[in-house]
Amino acid sequence: MTDNAVTVRRSNPSTMPQPYGYSQIVEVTGGRTIYVSGQVPLDQNNQLVGAGDFVAQARQTFENVRLALDSVGLTFDHVVKVHMFLTDMSNLVMLRDVRDQFVNTAQPPASTTVQVAALFRPDVLFELDVIAVG
Repeated sequence: MTDNAVTVRRSNPSTMPQPYGYSQIVEVTGGRTIYVSGQVPLDQNNQLVGAGDFVAQARQTFENVRLALDSVGLTFDHVVKVHMFLTDMSNLVMLRDVRDQFVNTAQPPASTTVQVAALFRPDVLFELDVIAVG
């Protein structure tokens, strides 16, 4: 019989740069791993939410990920890694504010944030994918 209990250990070793809002290392044993494809600020009718409004787009994108996680019985508390792609790094402070409304800031996931030249449509300013374990 296999023990499928999930254990998640987050750490920020003192020998590494101290992060703001994420964990340097997340170690997971057991459980099931869920990969959520890149989500963008489209609603269920494929309509863009927040044209030209980075904060509205970020909120919709995080909400889409929340809905994806909910569909498999998980929440943002189960997220161990986020990958964030934005077209303008000057939006990073606003992005962190939105992110912190969704992720567990006491036990934050590992994180990568990248500025990209463009996403799949010129009016899309943000994309997010996550890995969750539950």
